[in-house]
Amino acid sequence: MRYSDFASVMTNARMNRYLLACGGNTRKAMTLYRKNLQLTQELFTVISCFEVALRNAIDATVSPSLGNDWLRNAAANGGVFDTPKCRLTRDNINDAINKLHIYSHYKLVAELGFGFWRFMFAQNQFNATGRILLRVFPSKPTSTPAIQYNNIYIFNQLAQLNDIRNRMAHHEPICFLPGQPIKDTTYARQHYNLILQLFQWMQIDEAALLYGLDHINTVCNEIDNL
Repeated sequence: MRYSDFASVMTNARMNRYLLACGGNTRKAMTLYRKNLQLTQELFTVISCFEVALRNAIDATVSPSLGNDWLRNAAANGGVFDTPKCRLTRDNINDAINKLHIYSHYKLVAELGFGFWRFMFAQNQFNATGRILLRVFPSKPTSTPAIQYNNIYIFNQLAQLNDIRNRMAHHEPICFLPGQPIKDTTYARQHYNLILQLFQWMQIDEAALLYGLDHINTVCNEIDNL
């Protein structure tokens, strides 16, 4: 496809950053656009695997103490999330329940998004569920005076993944220096490495789990070498 035709579909405004990053080379600009899409697909797949692993680990950690239907019970009248400090969490659960045609706890777990599970490590939700959720990450480092590897630390790490996940979901590029038309894969690589680290803290063999799915470094190298 000619660049003029490609840009007429994607818009010149959207393609301008790619064109600037490639020094005006239209062929490379189209290739970079496609490589960014490929990188987005790869990273979104890895984040999706992490999201499923995280929510299942949280569910398995909380169920023994709050019961197998803990989410619905927690959002019911008198439940652990039925407090002003956890109002949004309670409302998110009840909204998700109302969307299910046939209710089951496992369908409810799957219905709730990444942002919901991230907020399980916010202080109010962490307290409400018995302050046990750090068990999800049994191999996390031991806290030091300089760094406290507590629930707030985990909450902030998950926030970074939530942000890039939302960025990709809104079709924003991840192959540039933030806010600049300069080709760079550092942003994507940092978030990818964060996912691998969190998998390791969960004692999950990330290489085996992602076998055949993970080509992020390869695509990043192709972008860097473009």
